[in-house]
Amino acid sequence: MSKIRDEILSVNAKYAEEFGEKGRLPMPPGRHFAILTCMDARLDPAKYAGLAEGDAHVIRNAGGRASDDAIRSLVISYKLLGTREWFVIHHTDCGMETFTDEVMRKLLRSSLKCAAIDAGGWHDAGGGGGSAEGEMISWLTISDQSQSVLEDVQRIRRHPLVPRDIPIHGYIYDVHTGRLIDVPQATAAGRAEPHAA
Repeated sequence: MSKIRDEILSVNAKYAEEFGEKGRLPMPPGRHFAILTCMDARLDPAKYAGLAEGDAHVIRNAGGRASDDAIRSLVISYKLLGTREWFVIHHTDCGMETFTDEVMRKLLRSSLKCAAIDAGGWHDAGGGGGSAEGEMISWLTISDQSQSVLEDVQRIRRHPLVPRDIPIHGYIYDVHTGRLIDVPQATAAGRAEPHAA
């Protein structure tokens, strides 16, 4: 067994001992909203949004981007589990700003081993064993945080499976201060139409 696995199982055993009434939480989120955000380990949506278990859906991926799978999750969140408000939250100092689709594709063609970054950018450690499969993926990299939040809110808003009466808010989380910074253009683009279906 790995050290990390042992640590996780030990912590989980203690958590389960005090689980109590959490086992009775309903499936729909109690506060009826969802957050789409980045997988970055510095972001803790439970803390920055004041969440407890059962409060909200949190959908995470690299960059917090409105990928097909993220939209799939948001649609399920609304259609089957009753969320009525959504937040798209990107963040400062995001790793998705440090490369482009072409850089990622080149790294994967070269090797499947971990890459490294230095003053010259990303480079491969070598070792061969690369794959061209990365050519088939849009890596949804970010060059401007405000613009990417706006694009994601617009993509969600325009999606034919997203009802027009769900407000979609756009924010950037500042990893240095813990504050959520409004992206007014994104929130305006995500404004709900109250009588729309």
